[in-house]
Amino acid sequence: MSKIDPELKKRLLKETQTPFKGLRRVLWIAFSGSAFLGLLIMLSKFASGGELQENNLLIQIGACVIFPTLLFFDRDKD
Repeated sequence: MSKIDPELKKRLLKETQTPFKGLRRVLWIAFSGSAFLGLLIMLSKFASGGELQENNLLIQIGACVIFPTLLFFDRDKD
């Protein structure tokens, strides 16, 4: 039989099924924060009287929806 601790074995098996999960979660959080900050800056420029390009606004809103959704789906199912 194996001399590996059962808890360690369980963690290692889980890591092989979903590699780099921690790194992915950090990236989703960073990208979500960047998207929301970009949207806030864009809206503040618009509120101060600047022009707002519709394409850029749609990209920012899309990023604000996609990255938190990816973070939600990447959570632990346990």
